[in-house]
Amino acid sequence: MRIKRSRAKKVKKEIMKVLIEVQELLRPLSVEAYLTGGFVRDTLMGRDSDDVDIVIGAKAMELARQVAKALGGTFVPLDQENEIARVVLRGKGWGEQKKPLHLDLATMHRSIDEDLAQRDFTIDAIAINLREIADPSAPLIDPFGGQRDLEAGVVRAISEEAFRRDPARLLRGPRLAAEFGFSLADETRAQIERHHQLITQVAAERVRDEFCRLLAAPKAAEWLRLLDELGLLLAILPELSPSKGAEQPKEHFWDVLAHSIETVATIEFLLRIEGSGYLSDEILAFAPWSQALEGHFEEEVSSGHKRKTLLKLAGLLHDIAKPQTRTIEETGRTRFFGHAKEGAAIAQSILERLRFSVREKEMVHQMIEHHLRPGQMAGEEELPTWRAIYRYFRDTGDVGIDTIFLNLADHLATRGPNLELEEWCRHAQSMSYVLEQRFREESVVSPPKLISGHDLIDVLGMSPGRELGQLLEAVREAQAAGEIATREEALLFIQKRHTKQC
Repeated sequence: MRIKRSRAKKVKKEIMKVLIEVQELLRPLSVEAYLTGGFVRDTLMGRDSDDVDIVIGAKAMELARQVAKALGGTFVPLDQENEIARVVLRGKGWGEQKKPLHLDLATMHRSIDEDLAQRDFTIDAIAINLREIADPSAPLIDPFGGQRDLEAGVVRAISEEAFRRDPARLLRGPRLAAEFGFSLADETRAQIERHHQLITQVAAERVRDEFCRLLAAPKAAEWLRLLDELGLLLAILPELSPSKGAEQPKEHFWDVLAHSIETVATIEFLLRIEGSGYLSDEILAFAPWSQALEGHFEEEVSSGHKRKTLLKLAGLLHDIAKPQTRTIEETGRTRFFGHAKEGAAIAQSILERLRFSVREKEMVHQMIEHHLRPGQMAGEEELPTWRAIYRYFRDTGDVGIDTIFLNLADHLATRGPNLELEEWCRHAQSMSYVLEQRFREESVVSPPKLISGHDLIDVLGMSPGRELGQLLEAVREAQAAGEIATREEALLFIQKRHTKQC
């Protein structure tokens, strides 16, 4: 990669205006101020950034309040003990941007060089004097070779002590490398491996966010394999430990953990994520895809986590209960009865520990619990019936589409190099048909209401209770299957069914 030398041209004009205003506020106070951290790194890389780190030679709390007042922003204390505060700019003070601008002000450690020495990685330890921000030829302060590592595409820790000071950096290093398409320096890999167990001391929310950002990056499976090599994966998700080396039936190419990581790779392949060139175009040609599907997986669910990231997480965890449900029949056949349901419960407990939102926990739980359903939908038929499609989307709800893609990815990651193209073609075309019905025939998934419980009570004289709900659901199934279409047909259907039951 090439570093963008014309820094001033790469900074958004709105941000440049704010930075100049901050400098003008500090000038009369004779306060040293430096831009540093991710903002400088991203600017050098030509990436947009709305989070600005400024270190100042004064008490940050007091100055942050003054900056917030002068710029019409909001003051937010982040760490009073270490003098770190945030100024949040929205609306007119920030160009009507949708995303607010964050100015994080921190008190400098004696000098800028000493401050940079406390940071995590060389690419984050580059600074520029705020007075010189508008000058593209101004020299950078770079005591640890961060520019060199940016040029080389390497994430390198400043020192081994960086991981002891903040163990979250053990995961942040691989995450940065994954997001930027960089590599980890050999000595940094060795340091992470030596100290990997310290990750268990990090707050759950920080682990969750770093891990999800790594999962969201392209080629996430490669980074999961590296986390496993470094000892981080099982330190973060100890529930996966029994999966490592756990044998599978002969149709499986990999053991349980390797298969689970491979499923993340095949999910990226099916989602057409750039750089995921995992399998051949011939295999991909049979898999369903459309603009509507692309938009579906780009939907943000919670805390910036998208559907496609949660799908990868479900892919990693979908077989987590296989080791504990493994049985061997007299014929020698290996079975995993109930592993989907038990795995969903284990996954939910993991997500609770990592402080995922209620909706995220429910989505991953549903995907894992039903990940075998798409393959069972057609039964003996060549294509699933409308009734079967209705029941499937009724039971999977918000993640019906996601679960189909998990199932397809699971299929590919099971066979691996031994994939039978004809079998894959049949399964992929069946799933494409289901998704076509989902998007074209809304009545199959959610048929309009023909009758209500009040109708059954008033017209047929039925009493409220469980039977009434079962009959209404039977009407919706028959309606989805095209067997009835009017209120009169629905009432006749109910009368016949109720008479038989009586």
